Amino acid sequence: MVDYTIIIPAFNEEELLPRTLASLATAMAAVDFAGEIVVVDNNSTDATATVAAAHGARVVFEPVNQIARARNCGGAAAEGRFLVFVDADTVVSGELLGAALRAMAAGDTCGGGATIGSSDEAGPDAVRSMAAWNWISRHAGLAAGCFVFCLREGWQAVGGFPTGFYASEELWFSRALKRWGRKRGLRFRILPEQVDTSMRKLVWFTPWQVRRRLLGFLLFPWRLRRREACEFWYARPGPPGTGKGQDSDHA
Repeated sequence: MVDYTIIIPAFNEEELLPRTLASLATAMAAVDFAGEIVVVDNNSTDATATVAAAHGARVVFEPVNQIARARNCGGAAAEGRFLVFVDADTVVSGELLGAALRAMAAGDTCGGGATIGSSDEAGPDAVRSMAAWNWISRHAGLAAGCFVFCLREGWQAVGGFPTGFYASEELWFSRALKRWGRKRGLRFRILPEQVDTSMRKLVWFTPWQVRRRLLGFLLFPWRLRRREACEFWYARPGPPGTGKGQDSDHA
């Protein structure tokens, strides 16, 4: 029997997944709850599944490359009453994991997220962007996708992460879970403990490309329903000058 399940959606993540799993092993050893890790192999073409199994994770398979579907596949396979969704390029501390589990165990919290930071080298634009997101996250009650926690019954009640979107599914899930929790006197909390997520997209894309894509989604939010419009989340640029790219992760 386990109290909680950590769910990691992973597509071609053999490079950074070991770091994430190692950090989770340390964090799990520091909390007074019994847990498990489920890695969702989202139709990877590399050794993601092998790496995950070698680090002690239970591996399940989701054939459709979509972040929401991968998260929901892991949720369906979970045995814990508390669910913690973590991206494959993210480091979680024992303090953060413990805070999330204690919040749910206290009986007054339906779920939430955490403020974000990064141990990667980050330029001024990235630092400002993280600060802006943390302000929005705290004041609007929206969880960043790299770390989302919730009661299993809440996840089930709202139908999981909405599969009508190829990105931003964590924001819609946050809103739905908040409504569900509010009716039951439960809070949706953004924890002050930070989650450490990678800045690799700022290596793959220029600041202008990032701003252009995000502005496009603000002006035309319906584009989030089209996979080809969400390359920021699904495509890894190839070597400079090749004009090629390959499918990427779900971070």
